[in-house]
Amino acid sequence: MQSVSLVAMHISALKLRDATWHLTTLPSHTAHSTNNRHKEPRFMTRIAILLRGVNVGGKHKLPMAELKQCCEMLGILDCTTHLNSGNAVGSLAAAKVDGFAASLARALEKRCGFGVPVVVRTASALKRTIAANPFLAENAAPASLHVAFLDAKPATAKVRALDPARSPGDRFILQGSEVFLHLPHGVARTKLTNAWMDSSLGVTSTQRNWATVLALAELLDASD
Repeated sequence: MQSVSLVAMHISALKLRDATWHLTTLPSHTAHSTNNRHKEPRFMTRIAILLRGVNVGGKHKLPMAELKQCCEMLGILDCTTHLNSGNAVGSLAAAKVDGFAASLARALEKRCGFGVPVVVRTASALKRTIAANPFLAENAAPASLHVAFLDAKPATAKVRALDPARSPGDRFILQGSEVFLHLPHGVARTKLTNAWMDSSLGVTSTQRNWATVLALAELLDASD
C-alpha cells in the first residue's frame, strides 16, 4: 500500500509541475506577442508621394480619390492627398518604402492607361531638404523657389556637365537627389524643366513650388 501511495504522489507531482510550467510560460509568450503588436507602429514610415504630369492641361486626368485608393491598396495608411496635381502623404511599412514608387507607378498605369512617374520622400528626408535650401539664406522670395525631386542621385560626371547658364536669370543648385531652383521670372518661362533634367542627369524628376513643399511637410507632421 505504501508503494502505491508513493507512485500516486509522484504522478501528482508530475502533473503539478506540468501545470506550473504551462502557467508560467504561456503568459510570457502572450506578452511577447503583445509587445510585438505594440511595436509595429515603430516600423511605419511617413512618406510624401509625388506624381508628375497628372491633371495638367486637361491631359492624364487622375482624380485624387483614385490616387488615394491605389495608395491604400499598396499598404498606405492615413493617406491624405494635397491639391489636384498628384501629391499624397501617408504611413507605410518601412520595408516597403524603397520599392513603393515603382509599385505605385505600375498600379496607376494599369488603372489609368498611361504612365505616371512617381517619386517618394520620407518625412525626415523632406525636412532635411527644407533645411538645406541654399536660396533661403539669400532671402529669395518664397514664390520664386522650387525643388526638383529626383528618383535617384545622378552620376557625378552628369552633374558636372550641366550648363549653369542654360536659363538666363534662373539658378539651380544640385544637392544629392534634389535640385534647388530659384526662378525669379516664373516656372512657365524657365528652361530648367523636368525634361531637361531627365535627359541631362539620366533620372526622373518632378518639381514642386516651395509652398507645396512646406504644405507636404506640415501634413506629414500632422499625423506623427
